[in-house]
Order: sequence, then structure tokens, then C-alpha cells
Amino acid sequence: MPKEKGHLQFQKWANEYGPIYSLILGTQVMIVLSSDRVVKDLLDARSAIYSSRPEMYLGQRVVSGGLRIVLMEYGELWRTLRGIIHNGLNVKASLAYVPYQDLESKAMLCGFLEQPSQFFKHLRRYTNSISTQMIFGFRTLDTDDPKLEQLFRGFEKWSELAGSQTAALLDVFPILRYLPDSLLPTKRYAKELHKKEYGLYVGHFLDTKKKFREGKATPCLCLDLIRAQDELELSDGIAGYLSGSLLEAGSDTSASTLIGFIQALLIFPEVATLAQTEIDRVCGDRIPDLSDLPNLPYTRGIIKESMRWMPTAILGIPHATTRDDEYLGYHIPSGSGVMLNVWAIHNDPSRHSEPRRFDPSRWAHDSQTSAAAATNRDPAKRDHFGFGAGRRICQGMHIADRNLFLAISRLLWAFEFRRAVDPSTGEEIVPTPEDLTNGLLVCPNSFDADIKPRNEFKAEAIRAEWSKMTKLLDDKLQWKAAPEGLVQYPFDLLKGHVVEIYFVPMQNKGLRSHIRVI
Repeated sequence: MPKEKGHLQFQKWANEYGPIYSLILGTQVMIVLSSDRVVKDLLDARSAIYSSRPEMYLGQRVVSGGLRIVLMEYGELWRTLRGIIHNGLNVKASLAYVPYQDLESKAMLCGFLEQPSQFFKHLRRYTNSISTQMIFGFRTLDTDDPKLEQLFRGFEKWSELAGSQTAALLDVFPILRYLPDSLLPTKRYAKELHKKEYGLYVGHFLDTKKKFREGKATPCLCLDLIRAQDELELSDGIAGYLSGSLLEAGSDTSASTLIGFIQALLIFPEVATLAQTEIDRVCGDRIPDLSDLPNLPYTRGIIKESMRWMPTAILGIPHATTRDDEYLGYHIPSGSGVMLNVWAIHNDPSRHSEPRRFDPSRWAHDSQTSAAAATNRDPAKRDHFGFGAGRRICQGMHIADRNLFLAISRLLWAFEFRRAVDPSTGEEIVPTPEDLTNGLLVCPNSFDADIKPRNEFKAEAIRAEWSKMTKLLDDKLQWKAAPEGLVQYPFDLLKGHVVEIYFVPMQNKGLRSHIRVI
């Protein structure tokens, strides 16, 4: 295994050994799934035994104190926390957050107008502020907010540590864990990172809890957690890490996808031209909104292609089996790690011709949402695997889809995206799509872009739209009142509360939903 760009090696092995192969890693077995059909058959159809996680000592036990839900083993605690998340992020509940998405996308446009060179920061503030409002009830105002910077910097370091060779060695050879920290500087650093991470996540949660007790809390997901704490005997650490994990997921992955989208526009400039022609025809001089989605098929294709072309969870997060299984003559032992080889599937030429070409037109006749595509009984019709699979699939995909549409359609409506020019040579600088950060989750490394408003009318329209938005905000630029329609769905421990929904394929009958209740 190379130290960097491991996804390319896993893709090479998939081409050589086929859609399912195994790696013997010291004391462990890792099964690698590299086709849509195999993922459907195992992670989806047999989700009852493929929904745990392998032990990730450094990433979960040391950095996360065993509290990070994304790496938590399948069990009662995970199912309970998953139920709380579903209560706040399901299709119905997620509609309540549209006012946040609308406001923050317009604030983002102002940021691009005033400081276009800081587009990485504007995209991260956009996704982070939507998330802090949903989860904790407050807006993130400044691109240089210390807690915003700590979140992204800390999450990147966690991703690097969890995906590092040192982490793999400690999982493969557990005896190495007993070495003193002086001989394992990575472990010592992981402990320090946990202290900072714990302070940030639990601090956010305790601040919201204090506001709740004082009667000053804005409706948000944390209120579900606070109400459920005593009944479920959840510690502040568990509750803080659950809310912090949601903040990570809502902030980082969508921002990385949007950064990849801008990179794609610079490499394939014809995409912006085609999209702007479509948006101008449908929207004219007004800013796009969610009602325009059905009439913007090429723009919708850009969203799907962005998630396919530059997947942030480039090799997924490994699953683990809870009992032995047999599949196509293969024996899959209990406790095996199971990797969803996202990169190889997204770049399979039998699924997508010229896979490294950013081509939104390949989705011209696909109007599925991410959730609909994930449950399509034909795996070949699933658009991307960036949100995972089976019972571990991301529950915030409805919100992520809207985040991406509002950002992408409005940025294309308002701005021109051109390549930066090297002042020493006068030549355009084309970003390198293979230049990615390392870790479980990836993002393009820093690159420059020349971003300008398409015309002065659109620049004035952005300022006018933001002026309207500020009337909803107080003198600290926080909401004067919760947006109309924002309903708090209380966590209910009474009989009949839905805690888990999953889908099982039925022969020739599509999918049957299964609902687990207390």
C-alpha cells in the first residue's frame, strides 16, 4: 500500500482481481467491494450483518474517546443515537431548514463578491453556518471564526490520523498499542487532538443546554438530545460528540464537494457556459430558488457529477460483519472489515464512459434525489455512493442535496469562473484534480481561481437580496425569531417511536421498508 493516494491502488486491484477481493492485514481480513451490484447485494440487502464497524483504535478509541457515531460499532447505543438523528433530519423535518439554506447561500454570494480569492473559506462558512443553526441554533458569521477554523482543521487532522499507516498498524497488530507514548508520537498527538475536539463539541452542546434551561434556546436538534438525556442516560460526552459529529458531516463534506465543483469548472470551462445558458433561460434576472430545480436538468447534472467526480469519502468508511456469510462462493468471516470502494465504482467505465471527464450531461434523464437513487432496486441507476450504503447511509442527504443546488445554481447565475494566470509566464494555471488531501475523507488542496460577477446588475442584485435578508436578523446578525415553519419535533420515548428505517429488496417486487420502533 502506498502512503498516499491509496484509492488508486484499490482501483488497480479491482481491475485486476474483480469486484470483490480480500486483503489479509496482519490479524484482520478486509473485503473490498468495487461494483454497484456487490454493494447492493451485501451492504444493502444484507444490512443486518454488514452494518457494524471494524475496530479503529486510533481514530475511534483515542482521538474520539469511543464517542464518534460514524465509527461506533452496531448496537443498542448506535441505534438509539441513529433514531435521534433520524428524528431531526428526515425528509419532513429537513424542510424546516430551507430558510437557513436560503439565507446562508445569499450571504455566501456576498462573500464571493467582496473577497473572491477566499472562496474556500466562504464555502466552508456557508455549510458550517447552516449546520450550526440546525444543530445549535446560532449562525457562524465570520470566515475566520476560531471555532470554525478549529472544526475544519481538527476534522482534517482526525481524517489523516484515522486513515494513516500508524492507525492501520495499531489495528493490525494490537500489541503495539502498549508501547509508551514516547515511542508512539502519533498516539500522543491523537490524545491531544481528542482534548481539543472534546472541548469544542461538548462546549457547543453545553452552551445550548444552558440556553435551554434559561428559556433562551432557538429550536434545534440539540433540544432533542437535551430532552432525551435523562431518559436514555446519555452523558454530556455522548451528546456533545453526537452533535459535533453532525456538525462535522454537515460542514465538511458539502464544502469539499463545492470546492471540487469549482475546480471542475476551471478544468472544463465549457460546463459553466452550458449551465449559465440554461439558468439564464429559466431564471433570467432573478436569483434561482428551489422551485427551479425541475427546470434545470443540466445544473442538476452538475450536482450529481460533482459528487461522482470528486467523492469526499473516497473509499467510504469501512463496515464490518457481525457473523459469517457466503456470497458467490466466497466465505466472508464474522468480524471482517468491508470497504466500499467508492472511487473505483465512480470511475468504472462500464458505468460511466470517460469517467475522468466532468460531464453533467450524463445525468440528463436522471431526476432522482440522492435518497431515491440510493434505494433504486437497480444499482446501475444509483448516481453516486458518497453517502454510503445500507443502515450506515448518511441521513442528512436531503439537506446536502439542497445545500449543493442552492450554492451551485446561484454561483453560476452570479459569477464567472476563470483560471488564474501565472504572473511570471502569463499562462493559465490549470488545477490538478489528483492533488487531494490525505485521509478517510479528502478534498482538493488549495488552488487559485479568477472569480468575478458576470455583470454589475448581478452584483447589485446580490447586495439587494442580502439587504432583504438582514431585516430578518438582529444587530448581532442572528435570527430575530425562529423562521416561520421551523417546528421542533420532540424526541418521544413512548411506544411507537421510530428509531430505525431500512430497506430490503424483494424478489421482483422492488424494496420493502422495515421500521424498527420502541
